[in-house]
Amino acid sequence: MTPVSLNKGQRFSSLAPAETTHVYDSYWMFAAERQSIFFERVAGNPPPWTRDPVLAKHRFTNAYRASDRVSQYLIQKVIYKDTTLTQEDVFFRIILFKIFNKIRTWEILEKHLGEIHYEDYSYAEYDRIITREMEKGNSVFSAAYIMPSGSRAFGNAKKHRNYLKLLEKMMNEDVPKKVSDARRMRDAFDILLSYPSIGEFLAYQFVTDLNYSCLTNFSEMEFVMPGPGARSGIRKCFKTMGGLSEMEIIQLVAERQEEEFEKRNIDFQSLWGRPLQLIDCQNLFCEVDKYARVVHPDVQGIGKRSRIKQKYSYEAKSQLPYWYPPKWGINEAIQELEENVDGD
Repeated sequence: MTPVSLNKGQRFSSLAPAETTHVYDSYWMFAAERQSIFFERVAGNPPPWTRDPVLAKHRFTNAYRASDRVSQYLIQKVIYKDTTLTQEDVFFRIILFKIFNKIRTWEILEKHLGEIHYEDYSYAEYDRIITREMEKGNSVFSAAYIMPSGSRAFGNAKKHRNYLKLLEKMMNEDVPKKVSDARRMRDAFDILLSYPSIGEFLAYQFVTDLNYSCLTNFSEMEFVMPGPGARSGIRKCFKTMGGLSEMEIIQLVAERQEEEFEKRNIDFQSLWGRPLQLIDCQNLFCEVDKYARVVHPDVQGIGKRSRIKQKYSYEAKSQLPYWYPPKWGINEAIQELEENVDGD
C-alpha cells in the first residue's frame, strides 16, 4: 500500500459515491457508546456502564487511542515523567517502551536500571534483564502488534536482542533529530519505515506515539495508515468505496463526524472538546470489525474471524488520572472536572 498525505482542510460534502452498509450505523453508535463507558469510569461510577451486551461482555479499546491504559502510561510515565529529558532520551524511551509495549516490562527495566536515559544504555545489561525475565517464563511483549523478529537484519535468535540492536542503529544514525526536523508526519513516518522490522502500520503507530511528546508537533489530522483490522472494518461498513482509498475513507468519516452523529441523533461526548482524530477513526474501524462479528455476523470483512477473543472482566485496578499531551490543551478541563467532583 502506498501511503498518501492528506490535504489539510479538505472537506467531504457527502459520502457519495461511496456506499455504506448497515454496519456503518453501528460504527457511530459504537464510538458514542464506548466513549460513554469511558466517561462513566472517569466519574467513578460502578459497573455496569452500558446496556449493550457486546460492549459489556467483550474488551474493546477506547474511542480515543490516547485514553487507553498503555497510551496513558506512555504519556505520563515514559514521556512526561521527567521534564529535563533530552531529545535523544525522549525518542529512546518511547521506542524502547513501544518495542515491548508492555507496562510490566518497562517497570522491570526501571527496577533494575533506575531512571532510563540513553547515555546510560548498555546492550549487555538490557539483554541480561530481559533474558532473565523470559527465563522465568514471563512474557515481555504485548500481543497488540505483530512485529517481525528482525533475525534476518540483525542475526539473533531472540527477537528482543534484534529490537535492541534496531534501537541502537536508530540512535547511532541520529533518528531522533531527523524525526524532530521532519516537517510532516508523513516524512517522519518514512524515516521510521526505512528501518528493519518496522512496517507501514507499525511506523504509523510509532510516529503517533512520538507525536505525543514535544519531539514533534504534527496534526493527527494530517496523515493516517490503516492496519489490517481497520481495512476489514472498512470493508464491512462500505459496499463500495466509490474510488476512494482506505486512507481517504478514514479522512472522510473524520471530517464528517459531527454530521454523522447528528444525522443519527447520537449525543457524542468528545474528549473535552477534542474531536475524533484520524488515528481514532482508524482504530474505531478496527474495533467495529470485531463488534460486527457478533452484531452483524452476516457481513463479511477481510478474513473469516467470527468471534471476539478477548472477554472483559472488571478488576479494580489502580488507574492513573487521565492526562494528555499538554499541547492538546485539555488537561485544564480535566482538572476542573475533578475539582467539581471533589466539591460535590
